[in-house]
Amino acid sequence: MNFRRGRHREEPEINFIPLIDVMLVILIFVMATTTYSKFAELQINLPTADAEKSTSKALEIEIGISAAGQYSVGGQKINFTGVDNLAADLLRAAKGQKEPVIIISADGNASHQSVVNAMTAAEKAGFGRLTFTIQTPQS
Repeated sequence: MNFRRGRHREEPEINFIPLIDVMLVILIFVMATTTYSKFAELQINLPTADAEKSTSKALEIEIGISAAGQYSVGGQKINFTGVDNLAADLLRAAKGQKEPVIIISADGNASHQSVVNAMTAAEKAGFGRLTFTIQTPQS
């Protein structure tokens, strides 16, 4: 008993075009009815400070090291007899300031040990802020 013998069977079909139309209408409705908050409209009272800016600059002490191993502290040549004497010269150049910046300017041909001596002297003097000067090649 096959009652459907002569009938042609149609496959079900999903049509997406009405679905897209409905989604667009919903999107337009949401965009039209949504209120957006603006952060520029917030009333914020920020704290203020009345302190003056400090204009004092940290003391800089330059240690110069020549290619021959001669030292200068603050532009004055010194006789290097040891790390302890160099540390004493650094303390004299600091004039009682606790944390001066020690700038080490060494010649490119100066020995590595000369630079290490300057760093050790700064450590013995109690100065931890070290920096090195460099020269960029001329093009």
